[in-house]
Amino acid sequence: MTQWIENPEGGRDRGPRGLARAWLEVLVRPQRFFRTGVSPGDQAPGLTFLMTVVLVAVTSQYVFTPESFPSLPVSPVLAAAFWISLVVLLVAPLGLHLLSALQTLFLLVVVNDRAGISQTVQVLAYATAPCVVAGVPIPAIRAVACLYGAILLVAGLRIVHETSLIRALLAGFVPALLLFGYGFGGIAALEALGVTVPL
Repeated sequence: MTQWIENPEGGRDRGPRGLARAWLEVLVRPQRFFRTGVSPGDQAPGLTFLMTVVLVAVTSQYVFTPESFPSLPVSPVLAAAFWISLVVLLVAPLGLHLLSALQTLFLLVVVNDRAGISQTVQVLAYATAPCVVAGVPIPAIRAVACLYGAILLVAGLRIVHETSLIRALLAGFVPALLLFGYGFGGIAALEALGVTVPL
């Protein structure tokens, strides 16, 4: 999961500039991004990308709605550092591992000739790009971000695993629901907008 190969073929650039470029590219040119930016074994940039997205989202959530986090008998600064660090350094990587395993199982069922697990990890990680704004307490913004993230996940699965849109939808539905519906709060945002979600 944390393998960082030195010379990936078509892998992502490293550092802050590489992260910013990947974020912009996956948002505006997702088909090109998933064709050229996802490479076997090159998982570390994807993990770093996900952790950065989560860092921005959770930090903004804490700034705008600190009451959504359990209170701690410490100073507000220490409480913020604890909760943000917990989510970014523990929950995000662990969640990516578990979702990748689940996504692989669904791909095994519906896609015969698949790419490797490392590519699946990267697709999940990079699909979270729109969720940098998921911490903003405006349900419409969060709902749109999560919906776009789910679309990116399905598109990435289709392109990277070279399968049909229907198979990608079938394989990606549950992981997308868990990641964007519950992880980034898309379902709660839809319900806040008065949309009934029968799940």
